[in-house]
Amino acid sequence: MERSAALLLVLALVNVSCCCLDPPAAYRFTGAVCRLTYPAAVVLNEKTTEVIQAAFQHAKYPSIEGQRSIGFGTVKYGFHNLEIHNLSIGKSEFELKENEGIGISISNVSAVFKGTINYGYGSWLLDLKQSVDFEVESQIDLVINPKLYCGKGKVAADTSDCYLTFHKLKLLLQGDREPGWLKRMFTDIVTFTVKLVVKSQICKEINNVSNILADFIQEQAEQFLSDGDIGVDISVTSSPIIKSDYIESYHKGLVIYNNTKSDLSTSVFNPSQLPENRMLNFWISDGLLDPLMSAAHHDGRLIRNISGTELTDLFQTELSSARPEVLNKWLSSEGTMLKARSVSVPHLWTTTEGTSVRSVAGVELLLDSQDMPALYFETDVTVIVNASYAEKKLILKATAERISITKISTSEGPTETEENLRSYLQEAVEKMGIPKVISCKSVHHGQAVSMSIMCSFRHI
Repeated sequence: MERSAALLLVLALVNVSCCCLDPPAAYRFTGAVCRLTYPAAVVLNEKTTEVIQAAFQHAKYPSIEGQRSIGFGTVKYGFHNLEIHNLSIGKSEFELKENEGIGISISNVSAVFKGTINYGYGSWLLDLKQSVDFEVESQIDLVINPKLYCGKGKVAADTSDCYLTFHKLKLLLQGDREPGWLKRMFTDIVTFTVKLVVKSQICKEINNVSNILADFIQEQAEQFLSDGDIGVDISVTSSPIIKSDYIESYHKGLVIYNNTKSDLSTSVFNPSQLPENRMLNFWISDGLLDPLMSAAHHDGRLIRNISGTELTDLFQTELSSARPEVLNKWLSSEGTMLKARSVSVPHLWTTTEGTSVRSVAGVELLLDSQDMPALYFETDVTVIVNASYAEKKLILKATAERISITKISTSEGPTETEENLRSYLQEAVEKMGIPKVISCKSVHHGQAVSMSIMCSFRHI
């Protein structure tokens, strides 16, 4: 019965847009977590004015038609081609409202709305039709209380709680050259209409822009994590939570390889695992990283060829063991190449000491003059990797926990120096091979994280 219930729950999560779990229930299905702390939100708030400007400028202001009875006749009117000009925004303030949403206050929004009034006055004495250009000078305060929720597998925003306060609305009709009675008649109509239309369209556009940005950010994140046939599903498992000092979102983090998704139902995430002293925190489950390593292995990503000066420089490292003469002879040959690849699927797990990776690597030393490798050996390696991030680079520090040369063969057959060669190679793997792996130059900001991980653990 318990297994059946668990299976139903997993199947329900396939379509997150239909049912998102409450955060505590979602933890075990969460492979990646993003926590944005208050200081980071302060930095992002500096861009809020750009979002508001985009909303004002891209909002569609519809034409409005109506009529009003005055005196002995009726005035029919229409407002057309409403456009915004001279937009400027004062300042933006925000607060994180725990378990509620985000409060955003935009003050001193100044704008000029321009358009055309087409009106007609009809009575038994007079039939008048006219078109007048108008301007409305405005000063507005804007309050938005966005709610974040889980929609269509992504973080979505609901900004329907949106208010505009107009501190100034001044109507100008063709530079005030029109008769005073016309301005008096249309002042209330125009200002009321502008208030109604602007509030409706601006709040609607802010909601559109917010969700466009949310979709864009998450799509970019998925592309950032994908490369070739390897991808990562970062659909949300729960609505984000908002505390007074951070916003946190929960994502599946399922690896996709050859149209097959990994499974994750035993995540050990807990909010206490994330510190609050950093602006942006990411928590990534072993259930994401381990399948990612497996996909990299099966896709032939964990392979590296080293030759030329790169190979020569690699063997300049000082070791306590003397380099066997037979290896000197091979390395001095022209066209020598070292080829390393993963023989078994790497296994990754995390402890309090760091991230441990275990794999068996096969290494060939190839000479131009020979069809068969001059040297082949396999090494079973376990390392503990600690990662840090600085100056837009991922910095890895690896400590060998276990190194074992499990197989060795040479083109010259068994020799008396094979044991010395085995001893030398074991030290070379620790002091040359592992540092070469973690110093991979392609681990830079802006590349796929999957490629960074593959590069980082390439020979392990």
